[in-house]
Amino acid sequence: MERVPNLTRADAVSAARNPLAFIAARWTPHPRTVQRAALAALVMSVVIVVTGGAVRLTGSGLGCPTWPTCTDDSLTTTRAMGVHGVIEFGNRMLTYVLCAAVGWAIIAARSQKPWRRSLTRLGWAQFWVVMGNAVLGGIVVLVGLNPYTVAAHFLLSSALIAVATVMWQRTRESDAAPRPLVGTAVQQLVWFLVAATLLLIAVGTVVTGAGPHAGDSKEVARIPIDWETVAKLHAVLAWIVVTLTFALWFVLKAVDAPKDPLHRTRDLFLILLGQGVIGYVQYFTHLPELLVGLHMLGSSLVWIGVLRVLLSLRERPEVVADLPGPSAEAALTKA
Repeated sequence: MERVPNLTRADAVSAARNPLAFIAARWTPHPRTVQRAALAALVMSVVIVVTGGAVRLTGSGLGCPTWPTCTDDSLTTTRAMGVHGVIEFGNRMLTYVLCAAVGWAIIAARSQKPWRRSLTRLGWAQFWVVMGNAVLGGIVVLVGLNPYTVAAHFLLSSALIAVATVMWQRTRESDAAPRPLVGTAVQQLVWFLVAATLLLIAVGTVVTGAGPHAGDSKEVARIPIDWETVAKLHAVLAWIVVTLTFALWFVLKAVDAPKDPLHRTRDLFLILLGQGVIGYVQYFTHLPELLVGLHMLGSSLVWIGVLRVLLSLRERPEVVADLPGPSAEAALTKA
């Protein structure tokens, strides 16, 4: 075991001034560690969406009626607030877990050798999106679950998922200039797919804002439109996304594209099929809470799948992990 050096006063001052640089000077993470840290941040960004949906679907949106404290007199939930207070406060606590995951991704990216500033910036971008969404979440509570603020809260969470997905992808690449793997026409088709998916997600938030799950048992304002009509528009957009995905898969096969774009397009198509089944079942069964929650999870997975298709259209030299193992000479000796 290596001896841990004693911290001097100069070290303490250096750590206080720039803790990330202090850690980076003393620790070099394995490339897989950086990849796992970025993946952990992505997973937590999806988890916070699902748990946020659980808050709304259980009618716990005002379980803690104020913010940043839970009540006017208590920072945490109280026994008198019951299970709704526990659910709402628990979701707030998960924000700290998300912050820890994002912080771990930032530290790992900053400590990697050589230092890749682009990765660190993606980590910090996630941090500021999380902070902004935390403030927006407080505003949602303070305005009594106004549906427009709830929709903005979900859209900002989708932005967080997008940045986390890009960072996870970039941890497995170098900073070399990207080389396109497909032609301009295919790239344009994928951008149409991304735009249609964004519109699909946005309309989905309108369905939520007009639908029956207001987020609390009290009187909560809803978007003043017929939610079933918007749900039908949402279904039409979903079919457009499915059609574009199938067309993309067909075109990629026709031009003999590399396997990575093909496989990711296939994965996206399967996710869309599952999401479509859940969507139609929940519509015809009058929106049971469990299926709505699964649909929210599916929405995040669809968004990640679309982004992964977009990112697969170019390649950079991959970062090869220097894995420990027997040398070639040792292997020959054993043979």
